[in-house]
Amino acid sequence: MNASPSDRDPRAELLALTAELRPELHRYCARLMGSVIDGEDVVQDTMARALAALDEIRDMPQLRPWLFRIAHNRALDLLRSRAVRRAEPIETAIEVADEASPDPMETLMRQEAVETAVSRFAELPLMQRSVVILKDVLDEPLKDIAELLDLTVDAVKAHLARGRARLAEINAQAVTLAAARPVSEAVARYVALFNAQNWDGLRALLADDVRLHQSTYPLRTGSADVGRFFTIYATFKGVRLQPAWVEGREVIAVFEPGAAAPSYFMWLEWRDGRISFIRDYRYSRYVVDDAGIALAPRRETGGGEPS
Repeated sequence: MNASPSDRDPRAELLALTAELRPELHRYCARLMGSVIDGEDVVQDTMARALAALDEIRDMPQLRPWLFRIAHNRALDLLRSRAVRRAEPIETAIEVADEASPDPMETLMRQEAVETAVSRFAELPLMQRSVVILKDVLDEPLKDIAELLDLTVDAVKAHLARGRARLAEINAQAVTLAAARPVSEAVARYVALFNAQNWDGLRALLADDVRLHQSTYPLRTGSADVGRFFTIYATFKGVRLQPAWVEGREVIAVFEPGAAAPSYFMWLEWRDGRISFIRDYRYSRYVVDDAGIALAPRRETGGGEPS
């Protein structure tokens, strides 16, 4: 027997949907923000805001478009606060191929958008950026895009045509810079201790007020609580770390047994030689898909005997 509307549990529905939708939301938010790390922050904030809003909603909306609208508005708030929004007037709509039967050129443009580095989307005016991501990366229907962005379908087509043209220019002009640079002593030490399974040595690096963030798990605070992070990792056999860079930030790539590419990454903040913050993406692995990780050369360093 099907549950009646009064028997529905909106919170359970939302949690189930968000678990399924998080990778797709991140693909949108990361490109909108021009950063996989900032994009995940927007996704986290979207989930928190959506859960908080449930108690105030009388008529439950369709969850998928509702979540995308929350994420879109939150990203816009952050972009405006950074004063990076660039407006461009819309004139007449430019013809876009029929969605039901795209021609080969349409398919190529979508493929180019999917393969474009996340950071390059930030060079597009904001509305063009949103439309190109929604259409060419997420394959949303034009009508749904128009509703989400509060535009007409013709305006969506115009933004899409201009955004595609501009993205092609950006990709043609892009220069891939070598990411190789010296690994910091702090990260090198952390990686060496971890790969040697020197868990006590790692705990000794934690600041008293260190914080640990892992996706939807509650924030851990304090060296005693965060120290259990390494107790858990001690049970994951064959995991190794390697210094790397993502979006100019020094991070640590995590390789699971038999993996040729990083399974996910973590990044650390330091204060006075101690770890003050750990962000671990083990439970949000979709972030690595668009991260463009640049690995540092592997080297053997002593980390002490396992404890």
